[in-house]
Amino acid sequence: MTLDLPLVFAALMGAAVLAYVVLDGYDLGVGMLMPAADPQEQEVMVASIGPFWDANETWLVLGVGILLVAFPAAHGVVLGALYLPVTVMLIGLMLRGVAFELRAKARGWHAELWNWLFWFGSFVASLAQGFMLGRYITGFAPGFGYQLFALLVGAGVCGGYVLLGATWLVARTEGALRRKALGWARWGLAWVALGVALVSVATPLASETVRARWFDFPETLALMLLPLATGVVWLWIWRETRRLARGEAAGDWRPFAGAVAIFALAFAGLAYSLFPYVVMDRLTIWEAAAHRSALAFVAIGVAIVLPFLVGYTVLAYRVFRGKARAGLYEQ
Repeated sequence: MTLDLPLVFAALMGAAVLAYVVLDGYDLGVGMLMPAADPQEQEVMVASIGPFWDANETWLVLGVGILLVAFPAAHGVVLGALYLPVTVMLIGLMLRGVAFELRAKARGWHAELWNWLFWFGSFVASLAQGFMLGRYITGFAPGFGYQLFALLVGAGVCGGYVLLGATWLVARTEGALRRKALGWARWGLAWVALGVALVSVATPLASETVRARWFDFPETLALMLLPLATGVVWLWIWRETRRLARGEAAGDWRPFAGAVAIFALAFAGLAYSLFPYVVMDRLTIWEAAAHRSALAFVAIGVAIVLPFLVGYTVLAYRVFRGKARAGLYEQ
């Protein structure tokens, strides 16, 4: 049996994007929560993401790299249509990176300025990513309504990242900051519930392809399991955060695991809605794919690089496991 390389690369690209959204999503969420903490708590928050945040962005590079080399026809269409939001996202990520380093060196009001710029860079990057997702879902259709829908998706992504960041802090911090993080997590859950509800209503209205895929009964009955599972996980996270806040339960990692599960379920629903298109209503993964010989050559490189990337990620999270302490980046 011949291996369907375009399908394999589409799966790899999707996995890389999901890994980026989860891993960089929580540190973007921590950045957006910075203004809600006092200076001492901000130091702990930065220390909790310090060993990981830069490497987390490697998954974005992998996902975009696969799009470029495996689906060159789609790469030109996608990045051409998203040129401005991609630029905004990169500015946000660069601003966040600069602020992350300089906030530890600055003194007085300069330190506070860099803290706010760290928040601003995190927010801008998150909103831009959600906006790009909204534009991608609708096939980059023109019109004010589609732009408004993309902003709605952007707000939902910001809420999801806040949930990831808050649950990460629950797992990585102690004392008053952990108690605050539990409250932030419940606030993030409410934001996610509203965002998912609004996006779920708006998406089939904005995209005829998605509408047909969602309401093609009885074939879509299995799809109903995804929102049901999402609701169950949402309620479980809410219950766990309340129990942890009252000291009735152990397992600080459970809320974060639940937040990751919500993102994985949402990603599964998105993949079902879009497949087999890599550009909605224009290009399937087979139409956009590079020649098989090129894909076979690239597959060798991916087979060499991917184990190192996964291994480094696992090693980093193992080495720096446990509760975070302030002062890691003050030297």
